[in-house]
Amino acid sequence: MWIDAQFDGGNIDVIAATDPADVRLAIRDDAGGEHRQWFSFRVSGTPDQPLTGNQLRMRIENASACSYPGGWRDYQVVYSTDQVHWRRVADTTYDDKTLIFGQIAEAEVIWFAYFAPYPLERHARLLARCQQSDGVRLTRLGTTLDGRPLDMVQVGEPGDGRRALWVIARQHPGETMAEWWMEGFLERLLDPNDGQATAIRAGAVLYIVPNMNPDGSARGHLRTNACGANLNREWATPFAQRSPEVLCVRDHMDRTGVDFCLDVHGDEALPYNFIAGAEGVVGWSARLDRLTEMFKATYQAATPDFQTTHGYPLSAPGSANMTMCTTQIAARFDCLSMTLEMPFKDTANRPNPTVGWSPERAKALGAAALHPIAQVLPDLR
Repeated sequence: MWIDAQFDGGNIDVIAATDPADVRLAIRDDAGGEHRQWFSFRVSGTPDQPLTGNQLRMRIENASACSYPGGWRDYQVVYSTDQVHWRRVADTTYDDKTLIFGQIAEAEVIWFAYFAPYPLERHARLLARCQQSDGVRLTRLGTTLDGRPLDMVQVGEPGDGRRALWVIARQHPGETMAEWWMEGFLERLLDPNDGQATAIRAGAVLYIVPNMNPDGSARGHLRTNACGANLNREWATPFAQRSPEVLCVRDHMDRTGVDFCLDVHGDEALPYNFIAGAEGVVGWSARLDRLTEMFKATYQAATPDFQTTHGYPLSAPGSANMTMCTTQIAARFDCLSMTLEMPFKDTANRPNPTVGWSPERAKALGAAALHPIAQVLPDLR
């Protein structure tokens, strides 16, 4: 039996793997050594020792030392035999120290991951499809520390009072559900036969960054870029030597202006889809509060997978963390700015034991986001 993670987004260290029923593993640190939780690896048989039919039992022994150990409770690992369909490992447990999961091997090669990966090759194909649509420009905003392009999809051109809408995702690279959401969002937004999408494109220019952190994505990080920077703590003072991804996006925001910003993420612990607003910024107003509540209520009406009961506690007035995208942009442009969070686990309000929260459901949530965007668009200014 072989276990390896030498591929795009791979992350695991093997402590011992001589017995398929007693495999000992550890998650590698992100650059910087502060974070760890994302894992993605493949298990394969050999000509002399076929894998199919064997009982696999795996233990991630540093689970309690990960960034969000509470996220392992009620969590189930995902696996795939074709890298298309991802299912949950029903036999997943956490004993406050070790994440343990096991099943009978269904094929000679099986991939396991924290959530269904979104590889850079799929990202490249998504961008290529987008630029085939009318009115779309694919723009390289800058270069990452590892020399990768940071690309933006621009839909429409400024002028005639059109609002500037920004949507970004995957500042934290291990939150792959964010780019699955982006795929669903972009597919519907660029559908020429969709009336909701047509109305939004007629009234706005959209600036969309599907993957803010391609270096961390390739390296198999949970939260950081190539040098260990948590991009969602860099928005107050980004530097080219540390967080060029944020610097080039924020600089372009200054050029375009921002009337609306949605930053798409995943949350390790909470089993819900929810919005976190910018209530704690200085200058928070009744207008911004009304727009935030309108967006959330319309999103909830558009899909049963979004809810407004559970989420993060509201920040006290004037206490917002201004290093984060949502709060920095809300204050910088006096605009509606929000964070969307999705679960790594299943959704508690609409569970699916086979797949949990999944790429397909994240894509559907992305497509449904056009409804609340259309609702708030006329009132953004």
